Amino acid sequence: MADLIRGLDADRVRAAADGVRAEIADACARVGRDPSEVELLAAVKYVAIEELPVLAAAGVTVLGENRAQELERKARAWEEQGLGPVTWDFIGHLQSRKVRGLAPLVRRIHSVGSDSALRELGKLDAPVGVLVEVNIAREEGKSGIDPQELPAFLARCPLPVSGLMTMPPLADDPQESRPWFAALAALAREHGLRELSMGTTQDFAIAVEEGATVVRVGTRLYR
Repeated sequence: MADLIRGLDADRVRAAADGVRAEIADACARVGRDPSEVELLAAVKYVAIEELPVLAAAGVTVLGENRAQELERKARAWEEQGLGPVTWDFIGHLQSRKVRGLAPLVRRIHSVGSDSALRELGKLDAPVGVLVEVNIAREEGKSGIDPQELPAFLARCPLPVSGLMTMPPLADDPQESRPWFAALAALAREHGLRELSMGTTQDFAIAVEEGATVVRVGTRLYR
C-alpha cells in the first residue's frame, strides 16, 4: 500500500478543493450544466487518520473511503473528536460480509455489484443509498456487473438504486475515459437513474462534461 498522507495544511487543502470546484464549474459551463449538480467527494483512502481534523478545518466534509475497516475507524475518530457534520460514502470494492457494518455509517455505497451484496442489503433494518458498479469496459477480472446484466440486477436489488458508478480503464490521456463515461451516462438515462459517480483526480473534468454528479478526487486535494 502507498505511504499514508501526513502533514496536511488546512489552507492548502481548502485552496486545492476550491481549485477542483473551479474546474468543475468550468467543465459545467462548457456543456451548459449547473455546477450545483456536481458533488466533490474527497477520497481519503491514503489520508492518515490523524489528519481528519485538518480536513474538517478545511471544510472538506464529504468523504469517501475504499476500505470498510478504515471507514469504520475514521468515522469513529471523526465523531469522537467532535469534528462536526460529515458525510461518509463507501467507494471501494464491496465485500458482502461488510454491508451490515457499513450501512449505518454511510449515506450511500457506490460499489454494489454482486448478488451476495444484494442479499445482505435485503437484510438491513434501515435503507442505505445504492449505486450499482458497472464494468462498463468489460475488463477481465474487474469489479462491477456487465452492462447487459444491469436490467436484471436492478430488478433483483431490494433497495432503490439511485445511480451508477464506474472506473474506466487506466489511461495516460484523460480523453480516453470519455467514451466510457458517455456510455455509463447513456446506460443511466436508459434506466431512469440520476446519479453518476465517475471521474477521479486525473479525469474528473471529462466526467463532469459527460454527466457526472459525483467526482471522487483524492491526491489532487493533498499534494
